[in-house]
Amino acid sequence: MRFCRAIGLRGYPDLRLALAGAVARDDATTVTAASNDIGPDDDAATITKKIAYADARAVTDTANHLDIATLVQVTEALAKAGRIDIYGVGASGYVALDLQMKLQRIGRPAFAWPDPHLAISSAALRGSGDVVIGLSHTGTTVDTIDALREARGHGALTAAVTNFPWSPITEVADYVLLTAARETAFRSGAMTSRIAQLTVVDCLFVTLAQQDLPGTRVALERTFAAAQAKRVRRSRRQSPGGLPPGRPARPGHPPRRCRRGQRGPRLALPQTSGTCPRATRRSPTSAQTAWMRAAPTMVDVGPIRSSIPGMSSAASPKQPPLSSR
Repeated sequence: MRFCRAIGLRGYPDLRLALAGAVARDDATTVTAASNDIGPDDDAATITKKIAYADARAVTDTANHLDIATLVQVTEALAKAGRIDIYGVGASGYVALDLQMKLQRIGRPAFAWPDPHLAISSAALRGSGDVVIGLSHTGTTVDTIDALREARGHGALTAAVTNFPWSPITEVADYVLLTAARETAFRSGAMTSRIAQLTVVDCLFVTLAQQDLPGTRVALERTFAAAQAKRVRRSRRQSPGGLPPGRPARPGHPPRRCRRGQRGPRLALPQTSGTCPRATRRSPTSAQTAWMRAAPTMVDVGPIRSSIPGMSSAASPKQPPLSSR
């Protein structure tokens, strides 16, 4: 009560009203600033705030405007489909690949075709019992429209995910799922529209997976276990040489240092003398040096020749003693 009177209020109820009004004014200011388009003079903090607000608003608006009855009908058709084709080019092609991955993880035969030629070729082979989905934010992408028209002409059920209910793609779709993304000059068709399309994809996937919950759990567990084998696992164990198990040391290089608390084998370097660590020959001793100096004066081949039968000193020119050379 004293604090309320100190700031000019009559009591606690007035304080609550004042705080609520301040928060409302701050929220209105933040929404107004974030809802504006990104300007050339906006700093990084302002750009981040505006993008986060636009993405969050795209998700919320898409969920609020999504036709739940149409969503259920599409998922029921997907559950019975013999094959599912997904068409989308550009940024919508990445969303098509995301939907393919999700459906394949729960055992659904889904295939995404971001390439227009492959899409139209696959659409020509679709028929009754198949379901095709086309993704286009504007609903005017010719390649996606042509693929849907081709598949529909052969009896396949078609569904379109677009942001505009009166776009040309809705004319070739049996079911239409609408997104609610606001694009501007800086936030072109590859930003909030992609977030909105991914929201519809997630709704389709989860609703479809819920229809067969036991089978979905088994499929997710098997695919998760298979994907785990593709991840790098770091082992805390080290080999005696300081290298991970199974990794040989490079030839000509000593093993790496071991981790703290571990010891590896020391290298057995040859014992050398002198100051050069690379020297491998020992220096001669003093006795060996004296013998090498005296060796030439101690050898004379003359007596040796005369002592051998059949060989005399006249048989060959007399060689002077080594000492006189």
